[in-house]
Amino acid sequence: MITLVDRPTVTGGAERLAVQVAARLDRERFESVLCASRRTDEPLLDQELADAGVEVLALGRGSKLDLGAWRPPVRRPPPGADIVHAHMFGSNVWGTVLGRLTRVPVVVAHEHTWSFEGQPARRFLDRELVGRFADAFVAVAAEDRRKMIEVEGVDPNKIRLIPNGIPDLPSGDGGAVRRELGIEADAPVIGIVCELRAQKALEILFEAAVRLRDEFPGLKVLVAGDGPERERLEEAVRRLALEDTVLLLGIRRDIPALLDALDAAVLSSDYEGSPLSVMEYMAAGKAIVSTRVGGVPELLEHGRHGLLVEPRDPAALAEAVGKLLREPGEAVRLGREARERQRSEYSLAAMVRRVEALYEELWLTSPRRRA
Repeated sequence: MITLVDRPTVTGGAERLAVQVAARLDRERFESVLCASRRTDEPLLDQELADAGVEVLALGRGSKLDLGAWRPPVRRPPPGADIVHAHMFGSNVWGTVLGRLTRVPVVVAHEHTWSFEGQPARRFLDRELVGRFADAFVAVAAEDRRKMIEVEGVDPNKIRLIPNGIPDLPSGDGGAVRRELGIEADAPVIGIVCELRAQKALEILFEAAVRLRDEFPGLKVLVAGDGPERERLEEAVRRLALEDTVLLLGIRRDIPALLDALDAAVLSSDYEGSPLSVMEYMAAGKAIVSTRVGGVPELLEHGRHGLLVEPRDPAALAEAVGKLLREPGEAVRLGREARERQRSEYSLAAMVRRVEALYEELWLTSPRRRA
């Protein structure tokens, strides 16, 4: 089977999850190939895939309109190309088109969420191309499934709900992170792990920090990740005079240790599907404050596994974070409940089993199945 992604990565997000699933498929039933339409140089990823026995096919596509890059897999599909599993919008479109052109028996498209606002061309392609010609269109959260049906008009019979999952999270030394960053052992620390994109609404988190810093002297806000919004966020930090409070750390390879350094973990997004960062917070046993968006309420029951607030409300975000900083016992309880739920319901192993079951079901019922 072929996993189709744009840029595979080791730093998190949907394409990282696609790589993890491809590397963990049962080798007795599935021969796994990762097709990257735009390759990035990541030695750690190459080693992980090699260790798992996953072949990598890099197309080297230079732009969205670089149609020539698709010629090799169209002219000579990789051996064993019985299933194509594409991830995210662009790959979903190409995977569906090329899968049908090459008569691949099973094509699976995987939606990892978007705003479901505007973009009429995207809604049209999801409905009329991917939704019609892929054998299954995977949603990662019930709320995404609802929007795919009601907003995009995708056939509900094509949509399969498969929640995300994460691998076991190793322990980390939060004390070492605090020492590295010059943070006192008893200082209040909150943080977020994310790509620096507009969707994450980090300026709302920064505005909440302005409201918190007088009550909590020495407060630090750690932001782990990089992305296209970095310069704008740096300017926001200066404008709000948060240079001594907010630390933009860039990409970190020690996420377990970083999470261990936090008193509370935050998600301030405008929209989400089934966010992997929240699952990592849960696995680390962190008290969590998140906006009530997308599939987050499916992960966190308010008051039991974390605290939920409405998006774009810095006052509410500050109030919820302040509650956890004032009541460490409550923070510990919420973190413990969240960790237990993640372990029982949102493991990567459970997700891989669901994906394998979908492949087998679609393969056995495919009219294009090869003899």
